Amino acid sequence: MSVTSAKKKQFRTLGHNLNPIVTIAGNGLSEGVLAELERALEDHELIKVKIAVSDRESRSALVKELLGVSKAELIQEIGKIALIFREAKKPHPQKSNIR
Repeated sequence: MSVTSAKKKQFRTLGHNLNPIVTIAGNGLSEGVLAELERALEDHELIKVKIAVSDRESRSALVKELLGVSKAELIQEIGKIALIFREAKKPHPQKSNIR
């Protein structure tokens, strides 16, 4: 499922105007966060996730865990915002951020 560098560049451009859909805070990847993340990826495919954790190493570990659980690919990470992509099983043309 590896995204090419050209696609990553296109996704970064599209992601510039997106707002974070999912916020991960002190409780980490709780059931509610995982459910919302799954819904957001199926609906939008390309989403921004805000990681509200101040420690850089903890934030990095949380992003790695998030990618592993969601099977998404990291497109870009700037500060506390991660732009991730996972192709939907049944893309919805009105909701998808890449169609």
